[in-house]
Amino acid sequence: MEKFLNHLVGILDTEMDIKMETQLNEIEEWDSLSIVSFAAMVDIQYNKKVTVSQIKQAKTVYNLAQLVFE
Repeated sequence: MEKFLNHLVGILDTEMDIKMETQLNEIEEWDSLSIVSFAAMVDIQYNKKVTVSQIKQAKTVYNLAQLVFE
């Protein structure tokens, strides 16, 4: 999971301490560009397709991880 978190922090370019339980709405940098970047990162790094709709339904970082690993 550390690799996943590092990828996410790289997308967000934030100083915030991102953890699995972090609420996405608490991350100032989480916006539409981050959502598209997240989808691209998942495709490239994990060879998995996730839709913008699926990502928008996520409330926490853990929910994002579930999209990738489940």
